[in-house]
Amino acid sequence: MKKIVIIVSLIIVTFNAMSQMAVTTTKVSETQHDFGKFKEEAGTQSYDFYFTNTGTQPLVIQNIQASCGCTTPEWTKQPVPPGGKAKVSAKYDPKGRPGAFSKTLSVYTNTTPEVTVLTLKGEVTPREKTVEELFAYPVGGVRFESQQLPFTSVKKNDKKIRVMQVINTSKENVKIEFENVPAHLTMKVNPEVLKPGEKGLIEGTFDATKNPAWGNVTDYLRIKLNGVSQNDAYYYVSANLVEDFSKLTKEELANAPVFNFEATTIDLGRINAETKNDVEFKFTNKGKSDLFIRNVRSSCGCTAIQQGEQGKPIKPGESGSIKATFNSGGYNGQVQKAIYVYANDPMKSEVVLMLKADVAQSTASK
Repeated sequence: MKKIVIIVSLIIVTFNAMSQMAVTTTKVSETQHDFGKFKEEAGTQSYDFYFTNTGTQPLVIQNIQASCGCTTPEWTKQPVPPGGKAKVSAKYDPKGRPGAFSKTLSVYTNTTPEVTVLTLKGEVTPREKTVEELFAYPVGGVRFESQQLPFTSVKKNDKKIRVMQVINTSKENVKIEFENVPAHLTMKVNPEVLKPGEKGLIEGTFDATKNPAWGNVTDYLRIKLNGVSQNDAYYYVSANLVEDFSKLTKEELANAPVFNFEATTIDLGRINAETKNDVEFKFTNKGKSDLFIRNVRSSCGCTAIQQGEQGKPIKPGESGSIKATFNSGGYNGQVQKAIYVYANDPMKSEVVLMLKADVAQSTASK
């Protein structure tokens, strides 16, 4: 009797599987929907597509794949008999996605063709940002657009101006000032006194001719409101100081110095902790005019740089080196440090030298 029951069950399961895998035909209500223009704050948009089973076998939606995570499909999971309808609900989330969009859903069914592609279109109007979003750095009763005023690249023989908005969110007048302003930087606030709810402009002028440094530099200015220094409230001013090669002629470029290193990476391998390790990066001037090293700096104090070549002309064909001492200190494991070298090679004015080491753990720390 048990054998008969098992056989009958297997026949039923096989019949159901064959029915679901059988090919049928379908008609889709439409393959594309345009939501038109809507606001981002309107939230998730939804639309229903319908698949009518026009064949003689049950219709099965086997799977749906969305072209991105912003589109979520839901669909009829049960087999649909001939003449019945299956529903595919497509949802689009516009949060953080302003602008026009076109997304697809690939619907896999037991039909020929097997895949039906549905398209969702529309255009999201970005929501209006809040004061907190527009002015992200709060200090006392005012808010700055950012904590940093970036000047990006500034030529060493030039001045550059950058501006940033600020708003007074308090209920009283506020005068904004800056402390610890270096000689190469001028900071102005217009208007000098902001009324409640009023916006103003911070204008910074970076005079690279008054800054002896090269490459990336950052100044930390303390913020002062109504004559009172704000504890731990700093405003960062950054710049990348570069040489101006824009006025060089083709002939001057052809006869320029060429800063060529034998290797820009030195791997010390396995070294002991609390040791000093000397390294030397050798280079040759392969150009046709004198090479000058403008500046050398390291990424940390553990790399003490010897700058004997700085300011000295390296004639065409002459060689030199950048010497450094790496102090492994209390480091442990893989360590990587950088040395930045600035020269008057118009094609390679900044060279990054890498120093690598595998520092063994000191016995004192075990």
